[in-house]
This record gives sequence, C-alpha cells and structure tokens, in this order.
Amino acid sequence: MKTETLVNVDHISRYYGDDRAVDDISFSVSRGEVLGFLGPNGAGKSTTMQIICGALAPSTGSVSIAGYDITTEPRKAKQHIGFLPEQPPLYADLTVDEYLKFCGRLHLIPKSKLGASLASCKERCGLIDSGGRLIANLSKGYQQRVGIAQAIIHSPSVVILDEPTSGLDPMQILEIRKLIDELSQEHSVILSTHILSEAQSSCDRVLIVNRGKLILDEDIKTLDSETTHASCVIALQKPPLIEELEVLSGVTHVDMIDQHRFRVAYLQNNNVLLHLAAVAATSDWGLFELIPEHDSLEQTFVRLTQGEYNDMSSTSL
Repeated sequence: MKTETLVNVDHISRYYGDDRAVDDISFSVSRGEVLGFLGPNGAGKSTTMQIICGALAPSTGSVSIAGYDITTEPRKAKQHIGFLPEQPPLYADLTVDEYLKFCGRLHLIPKSKLGASLASCKERCGLIDSGGRLIANLSKGYQQRVGIAQAIIHSPSVVILDEPTSGLDPMQILEIRKLIDELSQEHSVILSTHILSEAQSSCDRVLIVNRGKLILDEDIKTLDSETTHASCVIALQKPPLIEELEVLSGVTHVDMIDQHRFRVAYLQNNNVLLHLAAVAATSDWGLFELIPEHDSLEQTFVRLTQGEYNDMSSTSL
C-alpha cells in the first residue's frame, strides 16, 4: 500500500500584484505514485510546479518534500527532488559521462559514490553504451534520457518531469513511458503533460487545475469507473430513424456515423447497453456490432475546463 507521503502541498496561493495565479491548492503524493498534473495554458500549472521545486515562493501556504519544508529547509528538501524541465538543461559540448558526473557533483554526491551513482542512472535510462558520446550528437529521445538521468542520479525521493515526451516519436514515447513506470517503483513521480492519453496510460492519479484552482483530484481507475458519461457505437443492418434511438431510456444523444452505424451517448448507470441490445433484437433491426466507448480523460478535461466548470463559475458570480 502507498502510505508514505513524500510531497505535501498545503493551501498554497501565489499572487502577481492583484492577479492570483494559484488559488488555495492542496494535495499530497505518496511513494510509488505517479501523479499527472494537467491544465490548460495559463491555468497556474507551471507556477505550481515552480513552487513545489522551490524555484518560486508561495504567497501563502507551504510545501514539504520528504518531511522538509521547501521554504524553511530548502537545502534538505531539494536533496529529495529530481527535476526535468521541458527543455532539458544539457551541455551539448560535453559527453554523457562528463555531464552526468558534473550533475552528480552539483548534488554533492561523494566522490567515492559518484561512479556507482553514474552507472546506476545510466543503466536505468538505457545509456550504458552512450557514456562517451557528445550530447550534441544524440537523438532527441536520447537527450531526453540524459535529462531524466540527471534528475535521478542522486536517488531523489521525488522526480518531477515536465513534458518528458515532448517532440519524441512513438517508439521513443513508449520507451520513456516504460522508464516512468520503472521510476515509480522507488520514487514519487509528478508528470506534467499536455498529452492527455499519456497521463491516462502512465499515471495512477490526475490533478486538473484551471484558473489557478484545483478542480479535479482523482485516481485514474476511479475516474474510469465512476464517470457518468459514456457512449457506444451500434451497427444495424436495418436501422431505424435516429429519433427512435434518441427516445430510448438513458440515451442523451445520437449521431449517425454512416448508413448502418450510430454513436449513442448515454448515462452510464442506466443499463442502456442491455436495453439497446434487447430493443434491437425485438425490433428486428439486425444488430451486428455494439462497441462501448467510456468517457476518456480528454473528454473529462474538456468538460471541466471549458464546460461544467465555466458554468459553475458563472453561476457563483
């Protein structure tokens, strides 16, 4: 069970003059957990990440890393943080080994342990055969691996990755995704990404921020199981009029895909699929395909940041 809390964010806010970029956000992250941190541009996501890393002080509230307050004990707290920014802080004229040794010294790794730390992070990031290569000559994917290696060379408790798969090809994305899964075995991982499918496949839990506020904090499994919105694709040899499908109990909307296929949106808890199959059979519609489609994280994100949340905000003013 995930019981050890490594990151605790307690009611942080951040003001720029009269503008509140972060508005009373609280959450925690446990050891072994991969947390997806999502939000539209300008939502306060980057500001929150900078506060967690200690690069920016909160106007109110506090952040602790492995039990150390990032403001009052910054050196001890930052020893437990590994950070990969969206643009990895690489020195292109150094070899992989030279650069990682330099990073190890910055993290105050004793000289007697630096060799073992270097070997370990290279092995975990698939860089064993790349130590002598110039960083400038590496592919984008391997440069990203070097960026992750510098973030974990000092074995931090918390690894923060900002857009780690940005600009990578599909195979490289799969490799980085596998690495993130391996990192979660020993570290807490906070993954900031604009690729929602990436968060859904890599994360145990997601946070969504909008207009500086935390509007969703949910486990991926719970999000998948408790969503009230769902749809299915139904294919019929002798389809009825759309109106006949729309009046079925629990159905909220029907779109025609082609002359035989329809996408039916429905309230998930109404046993609509069973009812739809039964009606198709008794009405002799010639059902030959019925494919459920559950609400994706992308749909939830759009609904919260552009639809339902905006509606709630307008009614509270």
